[in-house]
Amino acid sequence: MRFRHLLALVLAFCLTFSTAPSSASAAFVLGGERGNAKFAKTVNTGNANLCPMIAEGSNGTINLDGALKDICMHPSKVYVKVAATKRKKAEFVPAKIISPRNNTSIDQVYGDVSGSTFTEKGGLDFALFTVLSPGGEEFPLVFSAKDMVVNSSNKSLSVGTEFTGKTRTPSYRTGDFLDPKSRAKDTGVDYAQGLIALGGDDEELAKENIKRDLEGEGVITLSIDSVNSDTNEFTGTFEAVQPSDNDLGSKDPVDIKIVGELYGRKA
Repeated sequence: MRFRHLLALVLAFCLTFSTAPSSASAAFVLGGERGNAKFAKTVNTGNANLCPMIAEGSNGTINLDGALKDICMHPSKVYVKVAATKRKKAEFVPAKIISPRNNTSIDQVYGDVSGSTFTEKGGLDFALFTVLSPGGEEFPLVFSAKDMVVNSSNKSLSVGTEFTGKTRTPSYRTGDFLDPKSRAKDTGVDYAQGLIALGGDDEELAKENIKRDLEGEGVITLSIDSVNSDTNEFTGTFEAVQPSDNDLGSKDPVDIKIVGELYGRKA
């Protein structure tokens, strides 16, 4: 009998502490912090990946002196430059974003404007995702606005203004990333093959064994479609061409064209 009373006491004790976190979690989700219509319409919908918008047809003007902030670029279309056959010249063909689908945007990018030149200084200025070509090949890439420097012929920002310049594309992999044969730039083994006929000085084997941080360079064009001079906001489109992942030097990158929506405002 004493054992049954002790067991009942232990069970009651466990149930008390196991249900407390659930109640607290439920109160948090249903409470004022997250239990609101805005959260319910955003979570697991992909809407958080979209850039803000302003009314179409806004035809204002913003002085470029100073700084720009909250720049957002949301990819809507992606193209891969590949050849359909060995005899055909490589050209851009439509591709599909496969991973992740709802975390592809660059956001909160800011920088200084000098004259008609914008220089990026920071923000959430890169996004990692993978695209699938029509031929079934997957291409990982770093969609990047790092070190973006773009120029315009206008000293003010209005409908029709265009900025053109370059960006830096960092390596998709880090130095500690291990490939399937446990090779990496900073860790792992140096040489995965044994004594083989091709020899250790073969160029293809060297590319696989010697890992390198190879950055790339992209070109980008920002086109302004709408400007609200009352709120200092602007929207438009962008087109960027940059290299895909080179797998730490073991693969030849291909050109990826990314097209999408643009948003920003003057600081």
